[in-house]
Amino acid sequence: MDIRDLDRRAGAVLGEVVMQVRPEHLWFPTPCPDWTVRGLLRHIVSENEGFAAAALNGSAPVQAWNGGRLGDHPSGAYRRSNARVADAFADGGALDRLMEVREYGSFPRRIALTFHQLDCVIHAWDLARAIDVPYDPPPDLVEQAFALARRIPDTDAVRGPGAAFERSVKVPGDASDFDQLLGLLGRNPDWVSPLD
Repeated sequence: MDIRDLDRRAGAVLGEVVMQVRPEHLWFPTPCPDWTVRGLLRHIVSENEGFAAAALNGSAPVQAWNGGRLGDHPSGAYRRSNARVADAFADGGALDRLMEVREYGSFPRRIALTFHQLDCVIHAWDLARAIDVPYDPPPDLVEQAFALARRIPDTDAVRGPGAAFERSVKVPGDASDFDQLLGLLGRNPDWVSPLD
């Protein structure tokens, strides 16, 4: 399995949702408590730019991780930032080289890509749910994301307000793998927009 291929596919799946965002959606709430659709898109673009810069240079300044700009065309900003990620990780022989991921520490680039792939799979759901469009991620992307999510400690020291993920929420035992993944990462699979 080439994690670069999985990540490119996850980025494309997220891109399909981003392309459905219309200007009137930008101020809609999302399942991410502190973000509107615009704020979430800005976060996604910023993360792409941070991952790309850190992959190329070993680390990236905080501005790279937080400074993404959407301009007047959020989908174009997303496409450009996603292409930068693919380009930055294209040299497969260097996937074991270390890179710093935000404040979380240094990891081999192949591991960092699994973080990025997880973000794409989850944030695509966040956006899809916010703008009320269908989203059905491919099972292998869910499986890869689930494998990583199980390794993220579910403690107050690691999760909660201001952290990458909220504490996990309970979902029924017979829930789909994807719904279990959402619950594991602190999302309620039954979330509906307060605008509905």
